[in-house]
Amino acid sequence: MMEKITEDIKKAMIAKDKDRLDALRYLKAMFIENKTSKAPISEMDVLIKHVKKLKDSLENFPEGNELRLKTEKEIAALSDYLPKQLDEDEVKGMISAIIAATPGINAGLVMKELSPKIKGQFDSKRANELVKAALG
Repeated sequence: MMEKITEDIKKAMIAKDKDRLDALRYLKAMFIENKTSKAPISEMDVLIKHVKKLKDSLENFPEGNELRLKTEKEIAALSDYLPKQLDEDEVKGMISAIIAATPGINAGLVMKELSPKIKGQFDSKRANELVKAALG
């Protein structure tokens, strides 16, 4: 992924797309920092974690706020690198299958089994709501 980011940084420089360039440069810096850390994680995990943090930060900015717009542009620039997103029906199907396979299962155990399957592809908060609705 690092090579693709580096290539896309060059393209953004040529296109003079400052927002995309800033987002990609920051992501590349995060990849480099991760590689030198004591417990490095995969580049995809770094990306997923960063985009999740950006999405969570949107709640702090009112509509039309300059920082909100910048954050939304950064999310849009990075979303090209995320895995294909699952739709709600697919996740509901996974939840149903987990519940059917283990009678008497609780929400925590369903989420424990579901989380690795949806990582980076579906919002975990929303998944938790769907699990509670399926069990409730």
